Amino acid sequence: MSTGHKVQRLEEIVARREQWRAEGRTVALANGIFDLLHVGHVRYLEGARELADHLVVAVNSDASTRAYKGPDRPHIPEVERAEMVAALACTDLVLVFDEPNVRGIIRALKPDVHVKGTDYTPESIPEADEVRAYGGRVAVAGDPKNHSTTELARRLRRERGETG
Repeated sequence: MSTGHKVQRLEEIVARREQWRAEGRTVALANGIFDLLHVGHVRYLEGARELADHLVVAVNSDASTRAYKGPDRPHIPEVERAEMVAALACTDLVLVFDEPNVRGIIRALKPDVHVKGTDYTPESIPEADEVRAYGGRVAVAGDPKNHSTTELARRLRRERGETG
């Protein structure tokens, strides 16, 4: 069964969010690069989904990933990363975004809860003011930050005898 239908544009997701709101359902927003998908990503997204009826995940585009992580990232193209995130049972909808942060998505979507991973605290979430401005809340989900795409890529390079 294809999960491609779960990857949508922001405008489509906002319309779906309005439908869910009319049904009395809540929405969580999570975001990230999700390059070299690993168990830490899965635990973060599953934890985010537990905080609302529906989970929307914003995946950084290739360009925003390079701007944030450097010219050697991402390892996996945005379309494939979005598809992998969409394939997770906990994920309802996915979008790819180019901006340096998710403030614009938050303004448009107005999720009930904006969820970040455990490398943040509720006080350090950069978009918290944006979320609280309309009465939403922020939360942290997932296991301790024991998993890292950067470290996984380093380990794979070492195993292949590469440097870097």
